[in-house]
Formats: sequence, structure tokens, C-alpha cells
Amino acid sequence: MVDTSDNNHESAASRGAGMGLAEREVEAWFVREVLPLEAALTSFLQHNWRNESDIADLRQEVYVRVCEAALKRIPEATRAFVLKTARNLIINRIRREQVVPIEAVTDPDALGIAVDIPGPDRTVLARDELRRLQLALDSLSPRCREAVILGRIEGLTGREIAARMGITEAGVSLHLDNGIRTLVNIFYGETPNRRRTP
Repeated sequence: MVDTSDNNHESAASRGAGMGLAEREVEAWFVREVLPLEAALTSFLQHNWRNESDIADLRQEVYVRVCEAALKRIPEATRAFVLKTARNLIINRIRREQVVPIEAVTDPDALGIAVDIPGPDRTVLARDELRRLQLALDSLSPRCREAVILGRIEGLTGREIAARMGITEAGVSLHLDNGIRTLVNIFYGETPNRRRTP
């Protein structure tokens, strides 16, 4: 029988011979401190990204970014650094794909937390608030809803909204005012005082 312990030691040594000191330190740090966080990282990604088929790719991209950053300087708080990297990756992916966060992310509130995964009670409350917001948006007239989504969610200017909706900027202003007023009334229990829209 062949003794594999020497073979494994030699292959590790030959693999390490091509790496610089910093790379070996990062590799040891990664194995020691980052890999044990895989379950927490996966849970964070699943909680904050709706498309389950993207999770493995997102996790791999987090690992790449973490290693690249660690080559410059190994972070002291590994867990916080890994989860903050995941949070930033999700935010960048949303921006790059120009997806409305309400539809792309299951719990936008959790993205504001870099180190803690929200507890079940907070998750339930956040999802309930998101459902309430979606119902409130659905109750708006189609033009008001479109103006509010374009202006307050997608962040377009009045001029951009006017061009997209094919109306004047004054019309956009009126739709936004009516939409926001109606949403405030829905959330604070007052009877909506609707103005006529053009």
C-alpha cells in the first residue's frame, strides 16, 4: 500500500511554492475563518435574494471579493466583513440590473444590516410592511402608481418621468402629489382626499 501522507504533503508544498507569502496567509485565513461562515453566508443570500438559482454564483463572487480584499489587508472582523461584502454585492447587482428592489429583494430592510441576520420576528414584520406597501401601491390609479414607482422607487427625475409617461412635468407633479397623499392616508388611516388627475 502506498503512503499518501507524504504525497499529500509534497503536493501541498509544491502548490505553496508558487504562491507568495501574502497569498499563503490569505489562503490559510480563508480556510480557517471564511469557509466556516458558509452556512451563515448562504442563509443571508437566500434571505435577501429571491432567485434561488443565483445563490451559488453570488456566494462564489463574495468569496472572490473577500480574497481580493484580503490580499491587500486581512480584515479583523471576518464575519462582519463577509456579510457586508455580500450586502454590497446584492446592492450592486440590483443597481446594475436596474431592478426595482421591491421585486428583486425579498427583504430590503435586511440589506441595511451588515453583520446581523434578522431574527424571525423582524423578518415577519418586514415582509408584512412590504406586503402592505405593495397593496397600497396597487390601490393607486394606474397613472399615480406609475409616477410614484418611477419617481420614488426607480429614482427618475420629473423630466424623465414625463418623457416615459408621455405627459408634462406638471402632470407628473400632480400624479406624484396625489399618489403620495393617498399612500400617506392609507398608512395613517385617514380618508384619502383625492384631487382630480389630468
